[in-house]
Amino acid sequence: MGEPFMLKCIAVMTSGGDSPGMNAASRAVVRTALHEGVEVWGINNGYKGMLEDDMCQLSSRSVSDLIQRGGTFLGTARSKEFKTIEGRKKGLANLKKHGIEGLVIIGGDGSLTGGSLLSDLGMPIVGLPGTIDNDVWGTDYTIGADTAANTIVDAINKLRDTASAHRRIILIEVMGRKSGWLAMMSGIAGGAEYVLVPEVKFDLDQICEEIKESYAAGKRYSIIVVAEGAGSAVEMGKIVAEKTDIDTRVSVLGHIQRGGSPTVEDRMKASMLGERAALALISGTSNVVFGFDAGKVVSINLYDAVNHKKTLDPELVRLARVLA
Repeated sequence: MGEPFMLKCIAVMTSGGDSPGMNAASRAVVRTALHEGVEVWGINNGYKGMLEDDMCQLSSRSVSDLIQRGGTFLGTARSKEFKTIEGRKKGLANLKKHGIEGLVIIGGDGSLTGGSLLSDLGMPIVGLPGTIDNDVWGTDYTIGADTAANTIVDAINKLRDTASAHRRIILIEVMGRKSGWLAMMSGIAGGAEYVLVPEVKFDLDQICEEIKESYAAGKRYSIIVVAEGAGSAVEMGKIVAEKTDIDTRVSVLGHIQRGGSPTVEDRMKASMLGERAALALISGTSNVVFGFDAGKVVSINLYDAVNHKKTLDPELVRLARVLA
């Protein structure tokens, strides 16, 4: 019997928007590969770095002092050129020039779609879902979403204090152009009265009437969490102030949601996914994304992951209404 098939050299990259835990995942990929006697390279600045041949071989020391850091030590960037077949062929040639036989891509939908296109050219790809939006199909969990949700809840806690002191209405705009997961989870966990998401229709006039009634009954404040895809919280704030005649403030959290030291969940799950991705790629598995289902690591077909749309759990929507 011959020796089992194994890749001798793999690479890891992060792409798209950064998310806390990407470093933990990259670290796990690198150290697992090295443990298996496999050479591992890091591609700097996503697909842009791949096309510019900006990559280097990594050692165990390369990923020390990283697990607690947000962002991504490999960097990330957008690349229009990679969207062309010529660009992808250029990237593939750069990978092959260094003897790289397989690639772990950590990123969201767009990044994994890029990986799917690269796999069409013959490069073995394993994807890991890295996005604070938690909108990758086939997995309950994406790297960074838990940390971002905790950042938002911390902001809600602080804004509630000042809202209560002044009997104000406060609208908090959070990230989520197409997905309301972050808004819904943090809104429920933060005790918001209303959570407005792109997936669910809402009536701002009715919300204003309900707030007026609750204030008349003695309520001291109201918190409204708005996913950016549901509309501009700044514009909504003007309407709410006008229709309720109650002091209203708006806080747009912006990119503070992307940063910060990852939570225990993001460190642990990113590490578990990183190890599984490296082992799978080395052993010849490709065109899969590893994620979580009911607390267990699962394998998702890469094509399915990028061609299906994850929907917001209707149970979360119901719970938000009940608890408000």
